[in-house]
Amino acid sequence: MTGKRGNGKSRTYRIAGAGVVGAALIAGTFAAAGAFAGQGGEQTPARTLSAQSIVCPSVEGLPEIPAEAQEEVTKNLELLDKQLAEANSRLAKSQGEGGPNFVQNAILGPLEGKRTAALNRIETAIGRVAEKPEGLERFAPCALGGEGGAGGAGEQAEGAGGEQEAAGGAAGADGAPTVNCPDVAGKLPAAIPAGAQGQVDRELAALEREIGEADARLARSQGEGGPNFIDNAILGPLGNKRKAVIDRIEIAFKREGATPPAGLDGLAECQLNG
Repeated sequence: MTGKRGNGKSRTYRIAGAGVVGAALIAGTFAAAGAFAGQGGEQTPARTLSAQSIVCPSVEGLPEIPAEAQEEVTKNLELLDKQLAEANSRLAKSQGEGGPNFVQNAILGPLEGKRTAALNRIETAIGRVAEKPEGLERFAPCALGGEGGAGGAGEQAEGAGGEQEAAGGAAGADGAPTVNCPDVAGKLPAAIPAGAQGQVDRELAALEREIGEADARLARSQGEGGPNFIDNAILGPLGNKRKAVIDRIEIAFKREGATPPAGLDGLAECQLNG
């Protein structure tokens, strides 16, 4: 049952968010960053800046928000704005820092991990009382807009969006390392509650997809960044995504009155093969 008041608020919020992000894309300046910073608490400095700002995809395609989920959904949508404002503020303050991959490693990578977690919470909140939306993680990756920033957007959208790269073909090519993650499926009981089976299967598939995407990114990014590039830009965000998936598996068990398997939280972090 949909709460009409709550849903109206959510719809208005999403349209406003799309407008601000669109402004950032069109203008290619920090005007949009200033608008977001007003919500995030930390103001983007008003001094002269390069014509770059971080732009993130607007969260679209949400279903009618049930009244019971409205508060949590709105809170996490607002958190997405706050995270973007903080990232743009960091971008403004850190001009001249680091090497050529500093922005990706220190700002865009961590931002994607935070946005993934918030989007997963939105899915979970709706899924508790209605049909759960799937695939909101595609809105997690952000890129630089403005001068010199357009190149990253297409690559990141590909990694987050629909078509998954063939992990077997790209990963390991030309000596690239591959990701080694703990086996979650093997830790689950043979008898999964019937009401949780569908979601558990989807989440296990998401874990496999995320490993494939990480392997493809490793293959593409050979030679990039400094000694901590892989940890900051690939393994760190991957761990955050896996933690969110594992949380959803545990919630699926609890909804059916079952106790989740012990030790799942320790299976989020991955390493490199070899």
